[in-house]
Amino acid sequence: MSTDTTASVSTHILDTSIGRPAEGVTITLAARAGSAAEWVALGGSATDADGRCKDLPALPEGTTHVRLDFLTESYFLSKKDKQAEAQQDAPAHRDSGAAGVFFPEVAITFAVVPGEHYHVPLLLNPFGYSVYRGS
Repeated sequence: MSTDTTASVSTHILDTSIGRPAEGVTITLAARAGSAAEWVALGGSATDADGRCKDLPALPEGTTHVRLDFLTESYFLSKKDKQAEAQQDAPAHRDSGAAGVFFPEVAITFAVVPGEHYHVPLLLNPFGYSVYRGS
């Protein structure tokens, strides 16, 4: 929960290729106080069965920018066979890059103001993603 001097952040991930929450994606959180400041790693967590990450670290006072790093490679590698089965028209083998995953990581950076809550959902599939400020 945020106070008048800090912002707060939450997120969840929906794997749109299978229409289900993305469970087990590691997420790290970093913050900085100003555009010229260095990023400070605050820690992280992983998504639960509902694709939610409910225990991200609190932001320090003075935070103006936040970066969420979604480590998607291990998630996609663990789901590779299941996703091919779920996508009826998808070929079993695709050119996904050297590691077999096109987006091994998704980094989202956004500005925050004190006292506000920022829910930043990630809509994810093997070849694209989108984010937005939720509620």
